[in-house]
Amino acid sequence: MQPAGRKARIVLDAGRGLDWTVRDMKTKILAAFAGIGMVLLAAGCISTVSGTKTPAMSFGADRFAGRYERTPDQVYQASVAVMINNGVVITEYIPHDTTNSLPSGVRSLYGKVNSRNVWMSVAPVDSKITEVTVQARSSAGFRDQDLTHELEKEIALQLQSMR
Repeated sequence: MQPAGRKARIVLDAGRGLDWTVRDMKTKILAAFAGIGMVLLAAGCISTVSGTKTPAMSFGADRFAGRYERTPDQVYQASVAVMINNGVVITEYIPHDTTNSLPSGVRSLYGKVNSRNVWMSVAPVDSKITEVTVQARSSAGFRDQDLTHELEKEIALQLQSMR
């Protein structure tokens, strides 16, 4: 029995009362796909200072260079010493001809420091000046400018102690 003046209403499902939740859910799913798409667009491969490629999130500069009035051999030895003192050298790259991806006279090395991937490249600028470029990335591919700058300055200190 029903009270007078009220009609019986059969409700099989929520009907119009929950339209807003469906709309919100669609918006959240669309936002999630858009976020994933942006991350995939930002991720990619970058060139390292040693001429190789590595997967990374390439936001901003990730290398630091210094020029020194020393021979390429002296700067390279200082770079190797800094890499060994702070981590481990994995690969040394010394081109034997000019057909490689790096210009002639360039020597580079790759190693790990504090679980970061580190690349160092030593190239003669002219007969008296040599440039060393240091690049560091985390295992996830993000840049580590603090470590890059620290290693480059340690190379300068190592060169100073070699005098």
